[in-house]
Amino acid sequence: MRGSIPTPGTGTVRYGGNTSCIEVRCGKDIIILDAGTGLRKLGISLLDEFKHKPLNLTLLLSHTHWDHIQGLPFFAPIYESRCRLRILGSEGARKGLEAALTGQMESTYFPVPFSKLPSNIEIEELRDFSFAIGSTLVQAHRANHPGVTVGYRLFSPEGVIVFFPDTEPRTGGDDRDMIEFIRDADVLILDSQYDRAEYQRHIGWGHGCVDDSVALALTAGVKKLVLFHHDPDHDDKTLDSFVGYARSLVKKAKGKLKVEAAREGMVIKLGGK
Repeated sequence: MRGSIPTPGTGTVRYGGNTSCIEVRCGKDIIILDAGTGLRKLGISLLDEFKHKPLNLTLLLSHTHWDHIQGLPFFAPIYESRCRLRILGSEGARKGLEAALTGQMESTYFPVPFSKLPSNIEIEELRDFSFAIGSTLVQAHRANHPGVTVGYRLFSPEGVIVFFPDTEPRTGGDDRDMIEFIRDADVLILDSQYDRAEYQRHIGWGHGCVDDSVALALTAGVKKLVLFHHDPDHDDKTLDSFVGYARSLVKKAKGKLKVEAAREGMVIKLGGK
């Protein structure tokens, strides 16, 4: 949802102020995309749903910038011995993925050290950009963002979900690989932080704008575009205007693309169910 830093307050009530976290259910597989501050409420919800049953989860990290990992210390299931959490992501730091995740739980920053957690946590750096999580096939693709950052394409029987929370479209026709990666996705969750004027002042920062997000989605034949990584300075009214503008671009292009902005608690069901 939100990029860079959480933004609670009266101006962000409808779209929400927590940073990046998406839950995906594919059959029995529970896959979490990113571990921003939204992870805290998800953890509470999962424990309430599963009660005393074993909880097997997979967390896919796009990268280790703070707004994408800062919810992990507050994720209630990691304090339960019945939880098994597998974390996959790129290295993203000089000392490796494990150091990046556990470092934020050192005593300087947090009262409970990672080594004292009772849950079973496995941290793996991506070696293969095609792999499976249970019955769900996953592909990863490098994003255009500072540091080592990836997006994910998840294949389920009900449809295809693509998640690119932080990326800047490449110009000059170099985005052909990206277009093919998102081709025919049922849902594309894509960094759309800026309007065009804002983007001109932030070229090279690793974030996209609404115009380019719509153009990419239309070119790739995406069915539904979800605008993501909302700027901390953008309130609900601004995001409403982004959605309206994006839909006007689709109408002008005579496309069938559906557009929404990510909201906390939003549920999207694939396969017409």
